[in-house]
Amino acid sequence: MNLDYRTAFDLAPIGLVLSKDRLILSCNQQLLAMFGAREPEQLNGRSFELLYPTHDEFERTGARIVASLDKRGFYADERIMKRLSGELFWCHVSGRALDPQQPHAAGIWSFEDLSARRRVSAELTPREREIAALLIEGLTSKRIGLKLAISPRTVDVYRARLMRKYGASTTPELVNKLLTV
Repeated sequence: MNLDYRTAFDLAPIGLVLSKDRLILSCNQQLLAMFGAREPEQLNGRSFELLYPTHDEFERTGARIVASLDKRGFYADERIMKRLSGELFWCHVSGRALDPQQPHAAGIWSFEDLSARRRVSAELTPREREIAALLIEGLTSKRIGLKLAISPRTVDVYRARLMRKYGASTTPELVNKLLTV
């Protein structure tokens, strides 16, 4: 077998995507398997929106990426994504905008399925999913509020809802349950 860049891309052990204007230009076999696609045509040329639980989450994540890119154009987070079957799962996403001044113009993204060690076990609203992901990052209510453009008090209300849904009495217990369920 010839080992070249295309082979390395296609056979990488994580999902890889080349994107342009939030469209999937090209993806590898691991990404197809992760999202339950049989053929590249099911994803190539399509909007990333297809892989998000809701349109609002797609839009808000896009805005968060723009606001959070570092000077070199890198971004990473953990979020709940959606397989083509509709199943929700935790995913680590990292990537790089080729031009940090135009974050969505062109990029290289990697996706790692975290469902083997972290399950989506409760019915969560889109906002609860976002807040759960940011709590896992260790952010305070104030920092979460700034990232999501909501008040820290609103974050606390959602945190309380998450604690009830997961049967947690403290934030560290909630984070532990989010990480291990």
